[in-house]
Amino acid sequence: MKLRSNEPFWLIKNGLIGSYPSLDRNTETEILVVGSGITGSLIAHRCLEEGHETTLIDRREIAHGSSSATTSMLQYEIDTPLHELIEMIGEKGAVESYWACFNSIDDLGKISRRIKSTCGFKKKASLYFAALNKDVDKLKNEFRAREKHGFPVGWLDPAEIEEKFGIESAFGGILSEQGGSIDAFRFAHELLAFSSKRGLAVYDKTEIVRTEHKRNAVTVITEYGNTIKAKKVIYCSGFESTELIKDRFVDLISTYAIVGEVSETEHSHLSETLFWNTADPYIYMRTTDDNRILIGGEDEEFMNAAKRDSLVGKKAIKLEKKLKKLMPSIKFRTDFAWAGTFGETKDGLPYIGKHPNFPSAYFVLGFGGNGITFSVIGMDMVAAMLKGEKHPLDEYFRFRR
Repeated sequence: MKLRSNEPFWLIKNGLIGSYPSLDRNTETEILVVGSGITGSLIAHRCLEEGHETTLIDRREIAHGSSSATTSMLQYEIDTPLHELIEMIGEKGAVESYWACFNSIDDLGKISRRIKSTCGFKKKASLYFAALNKDVDKLKNEFRAREKHGFPVGWLDPAEIEEKFGIESAFGGILSEQGGSIDAFRFAHELLAFSSKRGLAVYDKTEIVRTEHKRNAVTVITEYGNTIKAKKVIYCSGFESTELIKDRFVDLISTYAIVGEVSETEHSHLSETLFWNTADPYIYMRTTDDNRILIGGEDEEFMNAAKRDSLVGKKAIKLEKKLKKLMPSIKFRTDFAWAGTFGETKDGLPYIGKHPNFPSAYFVLGFGGNGITFSVIGMDMVAAMLKGEKHPLDEYFRFRR
């Protein structure tokens, strides 16, 4: 009998990095951050840096939500291609959104170096390739749009992709200089540890059962009957925000990923690049620090966690077949397979800002394939909000846009 864990690779690889107490008393704070994943850790860090008394809580263990299941690919590319986003929201907003994501990768690297993180942050290139011949014209339109607006990109034909990366079923692609990878689970833990030493109060396994939003204050009641009074609450709870916000603003998607065994074969032709394609749903691929290949995709509409998890085995087999088709010469045996849930918005952009139904609240919901970069952008947007200032992206990331 061959057993495979359905737990995400990062959880097993890292184990229990750090543990925090649950809240066992009433408390008051200036800023309450809800969610301890990479988004919550970044936002709490920035609030503290801005001089605000900050408390962070999570219903689970630290970073055990989406941050434990993410493939941690750092891309400036938004799920909606630039040339399409320009048609949807205008040139100014689309280009600014792309550049903000582009710069956020370097910003994340600066934070990683500052806290001396062992998360393996690494700058990489990114290849976006055509899965079918019919996708080439559309992909070339995207290449021209990025080139026009100054993004460092080059075009590779099929022979160049095969020679450079060993991918045999690509019909051309955009090679971008900007990208990166990280262990988001480890980074979130290390950033929270860094911030907690500087005054951040952190409580895990603290479930909210009721929240009272008022114009100048928020009161949270936990499952144990303790209260947290805050001037503002910042929700960094990802797709679970749909439990709170009743608008139909995001579609929930189940995604699947597999990681192979540590390979004795050098993958230097793959290790410096992220890969994704134009298929619908698209596949995405990277290597890990310990010389494993990670490939994900096979997305479908989320129904419930039990149904999602029951498909892990079948999805793993399909991903193995897709990898074999892409790179027939690669030796690959699945070591870990898991499922996760993420949100997909109508324009590929996040929801960051205030919601009219929740006074004294702010949301940082980095949906999409590059949610981590959206979370980094969210730090500046939160800082502006706390100062009563406008941010250039407020208009494009707002609710009910």
